[in-house]
Amino acid sequence: MAYMVPANEKVDKQNLTTICGWVHNSVRSSGVFHGDNPMMFAGPVLLVQLGISSLLTAILQFLLNPLGETAFISQSLVGMALGPSFLSNGSIRSIIFPPQSLYISETFAYFGLMLFLFLVGVKMDLGIIRKSGRRAVVIGVCNFFIPLALNEALAFILRRTIPMDQTLYTSLPWIASFQCLTSFYVSACVLDDLHLLNSELGRLALPASMISGLCNWSWTLITFTARKTLMAGGGQHMLLLVGFLVICMIAIIIYVLKPLMLWMVRQTGDDETVRESYIFGIFVMVLGCSMLGEIIGQHFLVGPMILGLAVPEGPPLGTALVTKLDTYVSTILLPIYFVVNGSRIDFSLIHLKTFGIVQLMGVFGLMCKLIGTILSSFYCELALNDAVSLGLVMSVQGITDVLFIGFASRLQYINEEEYNILVLSAIFFGAAITPILKAIYKPSKRYIAYKRRTIEHTKPGSELRMLACIHQEDQTPSLINLLKSSNPSSKSPIFFYLIHLIELSGRSAPILVVHRVGKRSSMHSHQSDHIINAFRLYEQQNQGAVMVNPYTTISPYATMHDEVCALALDRKVSLIILPFHKFLTIHGAEESNNSIRIVNRNILRAAPCSVGILVDRGTLGSSSHNMKSNTAFNIGVIFLGGQDDREALAYANRMAEHPNVNLMVVHLVEYSTKKYKMTWDMQQDFELINEFKIATTCNKYFVYKEEVVYDSVEVIGIIRTLDSCFDLILVGRHHHSASQLLPGLTEWNEFPELGYIGDMLVSSDSSCKASVLVVQQQVFVGGDILDSPMCVIGGSFSVVDMPWDNAKVCPAPHYSRELGK
Repeated sequence: MAYMVPANEKVDKQNLTTICGWVHNSVRSSGVFHGDNPMMFAGPVLLVQLGISSLLTAILQFLLNPLGETAFISQSLVGMALGPSFLSNGSIRSIIFPPQSLYISETFAYFGLMLFLFLVGVKMDLGIIRKSGRRAVVIGVCNFFIPLALNEALAFILRRTIPMDQTLYTSLPWIASFQCLTSFYVSACVLDDLHLLNSELGRLALPASMISGLCNWSWTLITFTARKTLMAGGGQHMLLLVGFLVICMIAIIIYVLKPLMLWMVRQTGDDETVRESYIFGIFVMVLGCSMLGEIIGQHFLVGPMILGLAVPEGPPLGTALVTKLDTYVSTILLPIYFVVNGSRIDFSLIHLKTFGIVQLMGVFGLMCKLIGTILSSFYCELALNDAVSLGLVMSVQGITDVLFIGFASRLQYINEEEYNILVLSAIFFGAAITPILKAIYKPSKRYIAYKRRTIEHTKPGSELRMLACIHQEDQTPSLINLLKSSNPSSKSPIFFYLIHLIELSGRSAPILVVHRVGKRSSMHSHQSDHIINAFRLYEQQNQGAVMVNPYTTISPYATMHDEVCALALDRKVSLIILPFHKFLTIHGAEESNNSIRIVNRNILRAAPCSVGILVDRGTLGSSSHNMKSNTAFNIGVIFLGGQDDREALAYANRMAEHPNVNLMVVHLVEYSTKKYKMTWDMQQDFELINEFKIATTCNKYFVYKEEVVYDSVEVIGIIRTLDSCFDLILVGRHHHSASQLLPGLTEWNEFPELGYIGDMLVSSDSSCKASVLVVQQQVFVGGDILDSPMCVIGGSFSVVDMPWDNAKVCPAPHYSRELGK
């Protein structure tokens, strides 16, 4: 579009001001086949700018991900690379980023920034502040006031001791304060990118950074409002009026718009999606609050930011807004903002002396934030490594800080040179801090138990502590039947910890809900009600034998394992039960979720106790296998040897004490003409097998069978005979590493988390209908990996060649019974 002048008026070309520099009246091109150059029209140029900025940002972020860098770093670097300092004013820049396109690009970028700050408010859960406790309040307040006071003191000293130009002299106190800015959103992004949201560091850093960030936002809102009012020529009365109007805007959002949004939530059922009309209504609210902010003299971004805080976080409304907008805003709209912002950065404006003074303020401000956080952390009795890590998290600056610096530049707190230096400082410190934090803070070290937490090492007759993870309500029957088959009794009770895992969406901070009897724990935990009620009912039916302690965690899949491992360590759990990522629904359809698979593999890697992955093929959740019915529950154990197989056998031994369980152990013995020396691991295997034989000698419902196998082909043949014999098969994940039976199975291992045998039983070409529990014994104790020592105990043994036929390894005729017989 262009400014059109009436034909009867004379034009003074020297005093003519161009409003929009596009030559053509249309933003759309007719195409090259009609003689148009698309790059001469606003629409195609904007699309090219969006595509290039988004593509380069994605590529750079992919390259920087191993270092733990946030998206802010890649976006800023791409923005500077496409700015005048690098791309210069050559032919490429004149085609892709012509000067006349910046007006439209900037408008589009600020629209995206408005939605971005609205989403930042949506993701913030102000309830965290009420629950944060003394530590978070102390650390958050110190993180704001100590750096501000010390950096202002340094600015005062520098103004007295170092000669500088008048502009820098005037701006230095403001620069000192801007160097101390922190933001909750930036800290949350750093923790999310480094997968630390569920760690102890993340649970303390989020509320502390929220308190510090609210202090920063309040301070900047007051100072910027006062500055803008004074620049407009208003006096003290005008400032009071503007403050009153801001309070009125906040009141409208809280008492008019928020109840309207709560009504939308009430109109949306638990299993329903938010109506499109409600989403449209929220967009109208965002635009209205933006316009209202402009009317009362505030920046147009202030209203949407406050409105975002009023949106009910989490499902259904907050989750729907984040799902619909987050990816589009962060990957498409924000990169163009950094390109527009990068066009302001010009290294030729920077003088060495000014750069040195401002960077000195930046380094000192960073050190002050670290000191303030570390000292307050020591007061709260945190360890040194945790205090330093917390200080680094709360010292990172990001997009919101650059945004405030941009506001300060427009309000003439700082000039363009100082703005460039402050932005470069934020990028440099942010890029340096995250790799350091990733290197020094290892949350998995906290999940290392210093005692054996296994079923094998649990004393006979003592209590058993189990933790089961559940993702969907459909998995409830199979877990209850597994719990029943574990034979809880008054002499050997089971403390059962149930944790419902829900993906974090619509908020930045993870939530852990503890469900107590007779108390509604949280409005966010209604998704767990049916699951918890089922386990509570089972607990009431087995008073004194089972104690159920349910939890709900709402967290990202990437850090969900931290919650599980921390709870297992804190409650001294011996076995974690995980559902396989492929499972059957109530309607019989098979579903798969790769995110659940990632959670399982992370828990296998970091668990402080033994872990079992349960593959339910319908036999556990079936009503025909109720443990109180007359139908026997047939359990099989495939034993090759090794600590994982011993753990599976130890769990099966406990199950075998149930009066309605039939148990068969199939021991696959490798045939060899050589004589092996007895190792420590082999000795443990044979001791456990002998204990099992002695315990089951006079019990006709327990069967032990040895099968001599020559190679992996015979192993497969034996296992395939078990297809229709059992309701549940237990097998270890790993076996003897020296065994010659396993190399032939490695090529067909589709799911490594199930091991060779478990993968064979649940593979798509298997006819096995039994449910499978793959057990991995505790991997770490005291920081050491529990590899079985291959030290020689002494002595030797020969494998006896036993006859082997091709008959199915099925229970003997007497291997079934009725309850009470």
